Amino acid sequence: MTTDVPAAAPAAPSGGPPPRRRTPILQVLFGDLIAAGLTVLTAALLLSLLPALRWGVLDAVWSTADPGRCGGGGACWAFVAAKIRFILFGVYPADEQWRPLTVIGLVLAMVLVSLPPRLWGRRLLMAWGVTVGAMLALMWGGFAGLPFVSTANWGGLPVTLLLAILSLGLGFPVAVTLALGRRSRIPVPRFLSVLVIEIIRGMPLVGLLFISSIMMPLLLPAGWTVDKLGRTLAALTIFAAAYLAEVIRGGLQGVPGGQMEAARALGIPVWKSVWHVVLPQAIQKVIPPLTNTAIVMVKNTSLVLIVGVFDMLSAGRTAASDPVWPAPYAEGYLFVGAVYFLICFAISLYARWLEGRVQEKDNR
Repeated sequence: MTTDVPAAAPAAPSGGPPPRRRTPILQVLFGDLIAAGLTVLTAALLLSLLPALRWGVLDAVWSTADPGRCGGGGACWAFVAAKIRFILFGVYPADEQWRPLTVIGLVLAMVLVSLPPRLWGRRLLMAWGVTVGAMLALMWGGFAGLPFVSTANWGGLPVTLLLAILSLGLGFPVAVTLALGRRSRIPVPRFLSVLVIEIIRGMPLVGLLFISSIMMPLLLPAGWTVDKLGRTLAALTIFAAAYLAEVIRGGLQGVPGGQMEAARALGIPVWKSVWHVVLPQAIQKVIPPLTNTAIVMVKNTSLVLIVGVFDMLSAGRTAASDPVWPAPYAEGYLFVGAVYFLICFAISLYARWLEGRVQEKDNR
C-alpha cells in the first residue's frame, strides 16, 4: 500500500530578502487622514500649474523672425533661440566663439573622466591642471594665429564653469590646511586658522567681492596688476576655502583618534598618516555637506555680476534688455535657471551615487 505524499514547496533561498508586500495604490493615497490631505493638496498644486503649462507650451512662440509675434500672451522661446549664443558666450567675438564652446566641451569631458573613483589620483590631478591651463590659453589666445581676447570680453557659461571649478579646486587644499590648522595643538597655526575662517565666514560674499575688486589693486606692489576676473576668482576661492574648512573639520572630528596612534605605531610619518589614513575617512563622512558647499559655490558665481564680471546671468540679463524684443525677462531667466539647475542636480546625483558606494563598502 502506497501513500501519495504531496511535493514540498521549494524553500526560499536562505539569506535572501523577504518578499515585498504590495500596497494598493488607493491605500497609499488615501490610507489615512494625513495621506488623503497630502494627496488632495498635491492634486490642487498640479491643477494650479495648468496655466503655466499653457503659457510655456501650448501658447508659446517657439520660432519666429518677427519679435512682434511674441505679444500674444504665451512664452517667447524664440527669444532664447535668437539670444542663446549671447547668453552662452557673452560678448566674446562671434568669429571666435568656437573657442569657449571647446572649453565647455573640455569641462564636460574632464568631469566624465573624473567620475569613477578608481581613476582618482595624481595623474587625474595633473590632467586637470593641464586641461585648465589649455582652457585658459584657448580663451586668451595670442598664439598659433589665435587672436588675443581680453578677460573683459569673456562671458557666459565658460566664465561660470571656470569660476566654479577653479574656486573649488584652488580652495580645497587651502581648506584642508585651515581645517588641520584649527585642530592643531600649536597655538599660532590654530589662532591664524580660526581668525581666517571666522573673518571670511562673517562676511557676505558680496562684501568680499567688493573688497577684492577695490582693495586688492591697492595692496599689490607698484607696477603689479590683477584683472577683474582674477580678483573675483581670489574672492570666490577664499570664500569657498573657509566654508569647506569647517566641513572638513567636522569630518576630521568623526575619525577616531586611534587611527593616528596606530599609524604612528607602524612608523608612518605624520603627513602620510593624515593624507592616506585620516583625510580619506573624514571626506567620506562629509560627502553631503561637501556636495552642498559645491552647489552653493556654483550658484554663488551668479553674484559676480555686481563687480562687472560678465557671467551667464549677466549675459541673460543684458540680452533681456534688447528693445527689439517685447521684454521677455521670464524666458531668459528661466533658461539661465534651467542651466544652473542641471549643473547642480548633476552634482547632487553624483554625490548620492558616491554615498551609496561608501555605504556598500561599510556594510561589507
